Amino acid sequence: MNDVCNEVRAPHAPTFSAVVLAAGLSSRMQGQHKLLLPVDGQPAVRRTVSALSAAGPEEIVVVTGFRRRAVMEALVDLPVTFQSNPRYEEGQMTSVAAGVAALRAPCSVVMVCLADQVLLEAADYRELIDAFGAMPRGSILIPVFNGQRGNPVAFSASYAAEVISGHVNPGCRKLIAEHPDEVFIHEAAHDRFIIDMDTPEDYAGIVARFSETHSR
Repeated sequence: MNDVCNEVRAPHAPTFSAVVLAAGLSSRMQGQHKLLLPVDGQPAVRRTVSALSAAGPEEIVVVTGFRRRAVMEALVDLPVTFQSNPRYEEGQMTSVAAGVAALRAPCSVVMVCLADQVLLEAADYRELIDAFGAMPRGSILIPVFNGQRGNPVAFSASYAAEVISGHVNPGCRKLIAEHPDEVFIHEAAHDRFIIDMDTPEDYAGIVARFSETHSR
């Protein structure tokens, strides 16, 4: 992974670690586990984590819960650490706190990622980190496309203790409300930061996009 870091990291860019939220129930996917659905020839969660890994993080912690073993098997041989969240049914905030608490490698930025954002490529994650490093102000970065807030959210590692305590929820409106002067909006030129797959219709749309890309 160090070789990848050297290839893609711009000089003086912030070092970052990532937490991948992969514990949810997939309750809107009508009985299927969205993270295990095939996307471009591999399980959705593997595609997401592979792209993130290629962006050169110091560390990736994948938070597991629902169907934990199957998610772990889908990520076999990838450079990640797993953190089980026994409270995953209580909501995403518990997974954010568990994942950030499990980080061990020194870094200056923490990125909280959704495991079902399968359209994101390594360059997209790097785009956020480079934007974080170039921010004229603030310590929290949120991508936005056409006025719609997206993910991942990146924040200064100095917030780690606050996030672990549960007082801050990255990726939700509470983060902006509690630290409005520290939030910087990154205006993205594409929609990949705002697309995930919660429903069968979302999944069908994503599969169609990959099919369209390959047919060109």
